[in-house]
Amino acid sequence: MYKIKEFAELTGLSKETLRYYAEVKLLEPAYIDPKNKYRYYDDGSFFLAVLLVKLRKLGFSIQEMVSVMEDESFANLDKLLLQKRTKIEHLIAELQQQKEEIDEFLASGKEENK
Repeated sequence: MYKIKEFAELTGLSKETLRYYAEVKLLEPAYIDPKNKYRYYDDGSFFLAVLLVKLRKLGFSIQEMVSVMEDESFANLDKLLLQKRTKIEHLIAELQQQKEEIDEFLASGKEENK
């Protein structure tokens, strides 16, 4: 079992983030000491924390992460990852279009200055 400070160092999540994740039922401690309220995490918690870190890096919202964690079989994870990928592809296309419009605008300004 790991105290919250140790677990934070192991996972790269801050103590505040761990407390927030517990509050929103995203990652709850394996055990809370009733006497001193210390939070303890176990190896299973570590696996889930690593998954949450990865999902955050992939741009998942808290609500999307809650959805993943509620599905303990992770059956829908592939579907959610594919949806996220499709959104990113659309965003890339939009940004590419904006870049092209900027390039065209800059080019038209240079032609007028000749």
